[in-house]
Parts: sequence; structure tokens; C-alpha cells
Amino acid sequence: MFETITQSHVERLREHPFIQRCREGTITRHELNIFLAQQAKYSGYFTRYLCALISNLRDNEDVMRLAENLAEELGFGEDAGEPHAKLFARMLSELGVHQHEVPTFPETEHLIDTALHYCKQRNPAYGLGALCLGAEAIVAPLYSDIIEGFLANGVKREQLKFFEIHVECDDDHAETMRQILLRMQSERPQDAALILEGAQAMIDARLEFFNGVLDGAQQACH
Repeated sequence: MFETITQSHVERLREHPFIQRCREGTITRHELNIFLAQQAKYSGYFTRYLCALISNLRDNEDVMRLAENLAEELGFGEDAGEPHAKLFARMLSELGVHQHEVPTFPETEHLIDTALHYCKQRNPAYGLGALCLGAEAIVAPLYSDIIEGFLANGVKREQLKFFEIHVECDDDHAETMRQILLRMQSERPQDAALILEGAQAMIDARLEFFNGVLDGAQQACH
């Protein structure tokens, strides 16, 4: 069931004009820079989304498994590599994007608030739906399209290490959460609706986020 849901979410997101134009190579560098600034604001809260979700998990084994994902995000562990936040900051610097000089769009605030809201719920089904099916599980195909947009604008692939890493590792992160979700659904079938609510809210908020990126880029040109 979750695979079908994820595929449906991916298809919806890839139909958005921003992602479609990235994939086709017709997106502008200006639009990509606006995206980077807003994405930095959203992703800057990612460890807090994960911490909020972990705090509501009922099973210690699940806590340990997601704690490993958190450690990887923070750069801890033998194979963790550089913290993802530092990778993102360096990419922004190399590409000349200064997120603090750009206001946080209302659509970006809504995406952040949506993630935090569902991850803070006492029933972790909400947060797992939001963070797994609504975020981690859709990252690989989404970032693959976004990478194509940057390459079409002359950005070198080695400058996009942040996105490349997430195309590779977020599948693993999503799979960890997916396994927890599968067990949770088998134990508490009634939670399926909560899982889907969290996931759908995140997808809707992300589509609004992309609308905000395109609208903000257009307004900046006037």
C-alpha cells in the first residue's frame, strides 16, 4: 500500500511546473536560487522534525533506529561523513545564495509548520506518515529532477553533493521509517488514516512551497 501511495505522491510533485521545468532543463538559475534559499529554511529544521517524532515513538527499538538516521544527519558515526547542514551551507556559499538576505515565504513557513505539527503529535502515526511518506520517500526522484535543472544551468555536479547524497541515503532513511509504519499498521490498523493524513498534508504543503518559489522568483524580477 505504501509503495502505491508514495508513487502517487511522486507523480503529483513531478507534475508541478517547477519540478517539470527542472527535469526539462528550462528552469532559470534565478528560480533555482530562490528555491535554494527557501529550501535551506525548511531543511534547517529537519533535525527538529526528527527529534519531535522520536520523542513520541512508543518502542525503544524504533527510537534507536531513527536515532541512527538523526546521527547521520548530524555527522556522527563512522560512516556518517560531514553533517548535512554543513554540506548545504557550503553549497549555498559556492553558488552565491544567501538565505538570510531573503525573507521566509509564507508557503515555506507553512511547510515547516506542517512538518512540526504532525511530528509533535502524541500518536507517532501522524509524524511517520508526514516524515516518511510525505518527505523522505519522495526525495530521491524529486532531487534527481532538481539536479538536472542545476546541470542545465551550468552548475557542476560536484557542487551538488548535498542533493546527490540525499538521493542515495534518503531511500535508506525512508525504508527505516517504512518498516516501522508497516509494523504499526499491522498492530493498529486504525492508524492507517492518521498515517495518510500526515503524508497528504506534507505533499499539499510542498506543492504550495513550489508555488511560492515560482511566485517569489517572478516578483523579484519586477
